[in-house]
Amino acid sequence: MKTATNNNATPEPAELVIGLVSVSDRASGGVYQDQGIPALEEWLGSAISTPFRVETRLIPDDRATIEATLVELVDTVKCHLVLTTGGTGPARRDVTPEATLAIGTKEMPGFGEQMRQISLHFVPTAILSRQVAVIRETPDASPAHAALVMNLPGQPKSIRETLEGLKDDAGNVVAAGIFAAVPYCIDLIGGPYIETDGAVCKAFRPKSAVRSSPDNKAAATPLQ
Repeated sequence: MKTATNNNATPEPAELVIGLVSVSDRASGGVYQDQGIPALEEWLGSAISTPFRVETRLIPDDRATIEATLVELVDTVKCHLVLTTGGTGPARRDVTPEATLAIGTKEMPGFGEQMRQISLHFVPTAILSRQVAVIRETPDASPAHAALVMNLPGQPKSIRETLEGLKDDAGNVVAAGIFAAVPYCIDLIGGPYIETDGAVCKAFRPKSAVRSSPDNKAAATPLQ
């Protein structure tokens, strides 16, 4: 079986690093407890069987702060995947999509489109959500580095649904979750090979990009 081709001349990263950013004026100000980051940590811990480390940030709805945080997580911390939660609605303070697009070098519109498609199975107001996804490339870094940055909904239930997808009572997929495409996207931008627990979310790759490995069904725990 062929392995995935990595066009990056540098060695493949040994450790998967995931940045988690919760954007909320009130949670960052201590008015209430943040639920976004714990929900993301729980889902990722059940879905990813590759060892990984998380970097968390709880910040207010301020565009300059969001942009600086995303740049820091990609350029300095060297995250391969950054997930944000919150700040994607139509309200005046909801500026997460604008900040995300500002720091990206490539837009990945399919992720936002699929998130809204999933949410429309539940509420018609899903069309008000403005989640986006981008690739941020840092060609001046040594070695060069890139990351996938995605906005997610703010509610834990919606986070799980958009990442995992929807199934009917018979277990048939009604709407594919967005995370199924994430591991191969990380492959293509030179990141570590991510394996998932198929019972939670089966990663999709072309046959030529699948690596032979022991069947690992154990859920990984995020390394702190």
